[in-house]
Amino acid sequence: MTLNPTATAAEVVSALCAAHRTHQPADSRGLAEALATPDDAYAVQLAVGRQLGWWADRPAQAWKSGGGTLDTVTHAPLSPAGVRPSPADLRDLPLRRRGIEAEIALRLGVAVDAARAASLDETAAAALIEALAVSVEVVDSRWAEGPAAAPLLRLADGQSHGALVLGAWHPFAPERDWSAQRCVARVGAAAPVECRGSHPLGRPTAVLPAWLRHATRDGAVLPAGTVVTTGTWVGLLDAQAGDTVTVAFDGLGEVSLRF
Repeated sequence: MTLNPTATAAEVVSALCAAHRTHQPADSRGLAEALATPDDAYAVQLAVGRQLGWWADRPAQAWKSGGGTLDTVTHAPLSPAGVRPSPADLRDLPLRRRGIEAEIALRLGVAVDAARAASLDETAAAALIEALAVSVEVVDSRWAEGPAAAPLLRLADGQSHGALVLGAWHPFAPERDWSAQRCVARVGAAAPVECRGSHPLGRPTAVLPAWLRHATRDGAVLPAGTVVTTGTWVGLLDAQAGDTVTVAFDGLGEVSLRF
């Protein structure tokens, strides 16, 4: 691997903005040491979104949050252009990988600022949620190396976000038994993937306190209606151009999309 110890975060921002604008992946290898901490990567996320005009002067209206453990949960604000209702036709998006993650999205019912977020545990955070929806997050990368790019560069690239497809919204019931929740994902002609109680943190609400504190840390106020998708129940499934994807959660609905 070619390393460039003089690479800067500004160069990472420039490379990602160019990749978004030209739909051509950027070479990450010379940027591997440009970011030293997750905070560096989060700063790049915001700089890229602002340069590309994703949110104007408002907070992002949709986010992704997730991780294998509570200690490894990370977050990313999403471009509104890729957040779409089901059924969704994604053939206009310049996707390269088309990874599929079956998720539950949650929607805030009230505004949240940093002071409120600071005191929240999972139960109190879940009480702020008004609705949930079945969702599919499409995983992609602006780096030519894809998942082989350095972890902080992947985080800077919106956690490798490609698109988010949202199903119908339903009232949120915090007492739901997530350990019994069944999910079925169908990707093209491949055999269905069925899981039960397989959220990596046990419950989609587990990410809420960390996400709310992260999203409000610089003084932003998240308005009611802000959406966060909360981690995959099926790992990462591969789709191809032309595939139709459906994801269903028992009792909660389903989403469909086409590449």
